[in-house]
Amino acid sequence: MSPGDRRSGSDDQREHILGAAVKLLGDAGPSGLSTRAVATAAGVQTPTLYRLFGDKDALLDAVASFGFESYLAEKRAFVPSQDPVEDLRRGWETHVEFGLANPAIYTLMYANLRPDHHPAAVTENRAILRGMLERANEQGLLRVPVEAAMVAIEASTTGAVLHLLAQPEQARDAQLIRPLRDIVLDALTEQATSRADHPIADRAQSLLGIITPAGNTDPATEAGFSVFEAGLLREWLTRLNDACRPRGQQQPASR
Repeated sequence: MSPGDRRSGSDDQREHILGAAVKLLGDAGPSGLSTRAVATAAGVQTPTLYRLFGDKDALLDAVASFGFESYLAEKRAFVPSQDPVEDLRRGWETHVEFGLANPAIYTLMYANLRPDHHPAAVTENRAILRGMLERANEQGLLRVPVEAAMVAIEASTTGAVLHLLAQPEQARDAQLIRPLRDIVLDALTEQATSRADHPIADRAQSLLGIITPAGNTDPATEAGFSVFEAGLLREWLTRLNDACRPRGQQQPASR
């Protein structure tokens, strides 16, 4: 067997192990991701893991990056618009959507960050965010230095997602943290729009927040609306909010 064949075989085995580990992560959560459990799930001996990955931290980093690859592929393919601030809003939404759709991978990546330990995928994601902010800064749209903006955005996104992931699954509504997104980005950028500029939209959004279901409770149906009427009311409020805001300030439709 040539050296190239051996490398190809190792790569195939490594990918097989990572695939098994990601499935195990989804089934058992980060706490169930021991080297022994991964080896068993992949059908290999534990020494094989150490030969291919070095140590447990390197294995966990590889699992996180492997699971995060679809998100990174989307971020790498991100086509900038003419509005860097809108791009930051889109980036926020992509980040939150991934976290809520992949709680185990997200928790593995972000719940145990240390100054001396950042998974490769987190590092790459930070570089993409920095690029967005540098572009905004070049256009004179940042109120603060790029590094300060990065800290604010990372703290608000990851903190908000981890907070939602600590709630029961049925209560993890991305709409609940969209006001935080707007507050943070409005504070960081020069394209911030005063809330007083959109009184109708602000009232629609406020009412929408009040009647958004939380857990097993739907305030609208408890007030006497049917399920159909409650859904229709929320749809109308969302459309009213969007219609009264300029493009770039509209809220994504709730899911």
